[in-house]
Amino acid sequence: MYLIVGLGNPEPEYSRTRHNMGFDVINQLAKKYEIDLTRSNFQAIYGTGIIEQEKVILVKPQTFMNLSGESVKQYVEFYKIPLEQVLVIYDDMDTEIGTIRIRSKGGAGTHNGMKSMVQELKSEEFPRIRVGIGRPNDEFDRIDYVIGSIPDEEYIDLQMGQQKAVEAVIDYIENGIDHAMNQFN
Repeated sequence: MYLIVGLGNPEPEYSRTRHNMGFDVINQLAKKYEIDLTRSNFQAIYGTGIIEQEKVILVKPQTFMNLSGESVKQYVEFYKIPLEQVLVIYDDMDTEIGTIRIRSKGGAGTHNGMKSMVQELKSEEFPRIRVGIGRPNDEFDRIDYVIGSIPDEEYIDLQMGQQKAVEAVIDYIENGIDHAMNQFN
C-alpha cells in the first residue's frame, strides 16, 4: 500500500494557488483513477483506490500547510506504512515553473510543510516530488506569491508541472523511486 500525500491549504479558499500544487496533483490522480476524495479522517480529506494494480491512499491534509505532518503521521502509524512508500508532493520555489524534481529522501529546505513532515515523521527518509512554481521577483512578496491568485497564462505552465508530477507518481508506483528519478529529473 502506498500513501500519496499532496501538501496544500484547505480548498476552495486556497484553490488555484502556487502553494496548492500538491493538492492539485492529488485531485488529478483521483480524477484519472476514479478515486473518491470525500472521506475525512486524521485531519485530512482522503480516498482509497488502485493505481496500476497497487492499493493507494490519496491524502490532502486539512491542517494548513505548516502542520501537514501531524495528519500524515496518523496515517503512517494507523496503516503501518513504511516511509519508503509515503510519497509527498509539494510546491517548490527553487524549481522552475513547469518542471518537477524527485528525490528518494532529503531535508526539508525552507518549505514549512516539509519541515512539519520531517519533524512529525522523525525522518528525512521518504520520497518526494517537488512541483516547480518559480520565485517571485521581489523576495518580500513570498507569502503573497505562494497563496495569491495566479494569472491564467501562468497557470497553464504550472499545470504542465502538475501533469509531469502525475506521470511521476504513476512511474514511482510501477517502477520504484530510482526509475522515476531517472525518467523525470
